[in-house]
Amino acid sequence: MNYVVLDMEWNQPWPGSPSSKKVLPVAIRGEIIQIGAVKVGDDHTVGDEFQVLIKPKFYRHLNRRVSKLTGIKESRLRDEGVPMQEAMKCFHSWCGDDVVFLTWGFDDIGILRENLRLYGMDERWTEKWYNAQMIFNAQTDGSSAQKALKTALEIFEIEPSRPAHDALGDAYHTALICARLDLERGTREYGQALKNHEDGFHGAELPGCIARKVFHDLADKQSALDTMSGKENKCPVCSAQMEGTRWFAQPGHRYMDLASCGVHGKFLIRVRLSEQPNGLIRVSRLTYEATSEAAQAYARRAEKADPQDRPTRRRRRRRSPGVPEKTTEA
Repeated sequence: MNYVVLDMEWNQPWPGSPSSKKVLPVAIRGEIIQIGAVKVGDDHTVGDEFQVLIKPKFYRHLNRRVSKLTGIKESRLRDEGVPMQEAMKCFHSWCGDDVVFLTWGFDDIGILRENLRLYGMDERWTEKWYNAQMIFNAQTDGSSAQKALKTALEIFEIEPSRPAHDALGDAYHTALICARLDLERGTREYGQALKNHEDGFHGAELPGCIARKVFHDLADKQSALDTMSGKENKCPVCSAQMEGTRWFAQPGHRYMDLASCGVHGKFLIRVRLSEQPNGLIRVSRLTYEATSEAAQAYARRAEKADPQDRPTRRRRRRRSPGVPEKTTEA
């Protein structure tokens, strides 16, 4: 059996662009542009490496955020990228048939299968896979939160030697972590690790947190936020209904709102949304004191709110030289 540590980079169309309005035969969250993979043996050795750039067919214009994050340019994809079918044929051949994939997170395999489906290619060879984050948590601190790859490297005192946000670089660093894990036991006990993750709290906790709670099976993002600012927006002291202010988006599907209790004052609410295997939404909710650093971050974000979201103010028109200012008679 081959353990293959997989990491990928994918392109997403810029919101509102013509590409974002394309109706594809199969819904995809992103079009793969780079695959990196490293084999890990049963003897905990890090072995062969694989990488390939893929020339996008559907989202041909590279999202500038993706380009900035990965360092990949459109010109490089044009010059070095190969068609998806060719890349997958080579990758499948390199992996072999008896393969178990290890990823750092839940997204990569889903994106891979979506892209295979889009091209009408066989996806059955990708069925065996595990999120190495869950095995890492089970064999280290037992937490349910998803840790960044950088954090896991620091915990194992592994010095990064490859670039981050590069598919092969991230796959190699993940392989170094996996080589220190008991993968046989980890895959055998994966069901329990996954259950701990699903039942546990997801998200980084900042100083000043006074309450945490997890919610499951919400229909979609809007329903989740409505619920968090509605019936579940309860004071952590007296459980009375609180009034929210406004949700501000943060990186990583996180949102924050300032809520008020008529008796106990203001509290900051931070939530993290994640998709469950059944497609419904899971919410991790944190409540903070009004004097916490998190609440101060909300105040700074509110100050920078979009002009159209602020109260309307009449602007005084600038006069051109020599033109009298227009007046209105009472």
